[in-house]
Amino acid sequence: MSASSLFEHLQTGATHVCHCWSVTRRDGRVIGFTDHDRALSFEGITFSPEAGLSARALASSAGLSVNNTAAIGVLSSDAITEADIAAGRYDGAEVAVWLVCWDDVAARQMRFRGQLGEITRHGGAFEAELLGLTEAINEPQGRSYLKTCSAVLGDARCQFQTNDPSYMITIPLAAETDGQTFRLPRLPLFNARWFEHGMLEVISGAAHGLRGAIKSDAIVDDARQIALWSPIAAPLVVGDTVRLTAGCDKRAATCREKFANFLNYQGFPDIPGDDWLLSVPRSDQAKSGGSLSR
Repeated sequence: MSASSLFEHLQTGATHVCHCWSVTRRDGRVIGFTDHDRALSFEGITFSPEAGLSARALASSAGLSVNNTAAIGVLSSDAITEADIAAGRYDGAEVAVWLVCWDDVAARQMRFRGQLGEITRHGGAFEAELLGLTEAINEPQGRSYLKTCSAVLGDARCQFQTNDPSYMITIPLAAETDGQTFRLPRLPLFNARWFEHGMLEVISGAAHGLRGAIKSDAIVDDARQIALWSPIAAPLVVGDTVRLTAGCDKRAATCREKFANFLNYQGFPDIPGDDWLLSVPRSDQAKSGGSLSR
């Protein structure tokens, strides 16, 4: 890639440049767009002109201010569909934008890199907020000291292996579902509420790759009933396969007894609560300053 060649071309005053976009979804699918009138290819991506993706003016600045803009495009059956947006397949997708000399794609420069933010749909089109790399500055930093665990089950701090067969099961759907409540076989190897606070992931069918947090896990009429906090926003049919992963409610007892992972517990179960901190001395309660743990 030669940015200097692009600059030399721009200095001539008679330019033939265009913008190229790549959108990389969390499931790994990469889609390319360009505002040129023919397809261009570089970096292993083919940038198609048919999708009609364009952008508002890209704002850039020195320093650490957050540079946000927006992408505007047309919903189409072979590129970005309303169903995929509604299902959340583009949430947090990575975006890169290049300024490219269309007759020599080696002369190009990346102008923007970030991810998709809020997406709105109206009138057969969509508008997506683009969040620059410095958007991460807005994220809370530091650690919170709470009684409950601050780690996510299976992450680098938790270190628990969620692919253990005792904590995960893959099963085909045997009954129709609305995408939020799932009626499954009883699953006798797993206690009731075993998957509560866990995750349901679809691994085959039209909803492949979508997932939802499990709100409740109960045995109802000799069957297992799994309810999600929010429905899977794509069609699910009998025969589609889902994967259930056990859940953690962040309590110390759960970490110790259900997962045998207390050495990696990231909470502070013995930290005094607000009631204790605001309490006043009483003759029938010792306030010696000693350990609260028994």
